[in-house]
Amino acid sequence: MFRRYLRLLKVRLRASSLLAMQYQADFLLDGLISLFWMASALVPLFVVFQSAQRQIEGWSFGESLLVIGWFTLLQGILEGAINPSLQGVVEHIRKGTLDFVLLKPADAQFLVSTENFLPWRAINLVAALIIFGYGFHLIGRGPSLSGLAISLVLLGTSVLLLYSLWILTVCAAFYVVKVDNLTYLFSSIFDAARWPAPVFRGVLAFVFTFVIPLAVMTTFPAEAMLGRLPWTALVWALLGSFLFAFFSRRVWLHSIGRYTSASS
Repeated sequence: MFRRYLRLLKVRLRASSLLAMQYQADFLLDGLISLFWMASALVPLFVVFQSAQRQIEGWSFGESLLVIGWFTLLQGILEGAINPSLQGVVEHIRKGTLDFVLLKPADAQFLVSTENFLPWRAINLVAALIIFGYGFHLIGRGPSLSGLAISLVLLGTSVLLLYSLWILTVCAAFYVVKVDNLTYLFSSIFDAARWPAPVFRGVLAFVFTFVIPLAVMTTFPAEAMLGRLPWTALVWALLGSFLFAFFSRRVWLHSIGRYTSASS
């Protein structure tokens, strides 16, 4: 079963790549625009840290760059793999054409989640590696092997959290006519993940840790690379991501049960 879905994923990745390469000018233009937006993400950080020796809530400029690196990486995954596919679900629901997906001999959630990819967003990975390198250059040391290993585990939990939250957002389309504003709102809220979690206080700190766990997605992996993430935080990140995934799966199945096709 796993091999079957892996082959299907490879087919869909190849199809998306071929489709993107058909329009080479658009492909290159999208890549340049992506580079521009990634550069703009660094501007607020340079404004806040006007001096390289300045610290904000215990985070230096170099350490904050690690958070930006994780934000850049996850933004590429969100806008290159998660968002393009799941936005198509909204159109299917609106037009009543989700039947064509539900009737196929494969899991509907897998099919809608892998419908479309934007391969040029892979440039975010290169940019994130450059940001990581510059950040550790300013810090004056590199990450430990254990820190890298833990950060890779947290990359998996971050992607799972990001995907689960997006599934929950998309499931709203089964209950309301338009969810475009919700998807834009989620993207806007995710922009806050570029800042280290200690910057937020009070209610925002609670929301960005437990409700919309932005801290788990970017600050925790950065702390793991720095070798100062508590083991309890790693355990809670693992448990939280699996709980979010389980909850989003149950919501998806319940929402599918409410779906009314165009032919009904």
